[in-house]
Amino acid sequence: MTLTSSSDQKAAWPNADVKHGDAYDLLPLLEPESIDLLITSPPYWGLRSYGLEHDEGILSKWAACGEDEDDAPPYAWYRDNGGVLGLEPRPEWFVSHLVEIFQRGAHALKPGGNVWINIGDTYFARWSSIRNDGRQGLGGNPRGRRRAPMGGFRQEKQLLMIPARFAIAMQDKKWILRNDVIWHKPNVPPRPEKDRLRLSHEHFFHFVKKPSSGRAKYFYDLSQVEDGARDVVTTNVRAGQDGHSATFPRDLITPRILSSSPIGGTVLDPFCGTGRSLAVSVENGRHAIGFDLNQSFADVASGIPSAGPELA
Repeated sequence: MTLTSSSDQKAAWPNADVKHGDAYDLLPLLEPESIDLLITSPPYWGLRSYGLEHDEGILSKWAACGEDEDDAPPYAWYRDNGGVLGLEPRPEWFVSHLVEIFQRGAHALKPGGNVWINIGDTYFARWSSIRNDGRQGLGGNPRGRRRAPMGGFRQEKQLLMIPARFAIAMQDKKWILRNDVIWHKPNVPPRPEKDRLRLSHEHFFHFVKKPSSGRAKYFYDLSQVEDGARDVVTTNVRAGQDGHSATFPRDLITPRILSSSPIGGTVLDPFCGTGRSLAVSVENGRHAIGFDLNQSFADVASGIPSAGPELA
């Protein structure tokens, strides 16, 4: 089944095709080997709800099924029982669900395709604050409080190392990790803590498919990256748009799109939000596909215009 169902998808010039829905459901519908680049920033763990309802009793539900709370449930069970990606009661569940979702789109990536996934870290607190928007509990919008179970590496004030856990879990599924780009954010807001430094970076992981034999080969144009071609990139956090607080900065993702996909290729963002990555892709002569579970975000992203026939 194909997702390119809109009437203008057959136009000669680049355009964006946006679907409202869960990436878990939509990724398997993509045509095999149809995607040149997957670039995305999925929800981070334990920071915000994005306006979606989450059942805080889901850990007890899983235990009531006779399951070990240390074992992550399949994402389909978790979602069908009131769970929301990023609000798992344990960060281990979150990592497991992210990898499970990306695996469902592996068939759609071309053998020479690229995957760029931006993911940030967080500190553990037994009682954490969850906002509908905002970063790490900052901002003036209402917040909820929830209790997260302690145990193992889940200890008060612990930096959870979620990006590293995710990258290793992807490697365990045979993905090849080519780069760990550090996004340095010089304009992070002040924090109230007096016993640690401010967290001012995030990770942007570059994965490619493991070939059946030999070394991995994939599209890459090093001339399109930042001056110096270094794996630390400095760019300010940008203001959100249309109610989304965590949109990609253009100068962070443009070099990724230009270097990791050919002109006329197809770029996929399965957590597209309001569509910043889609817009940058179209503006630079790529076709774009986006998914988002939030209807209002998907509606905004659907308004991205085609790049025009001059790019055909």
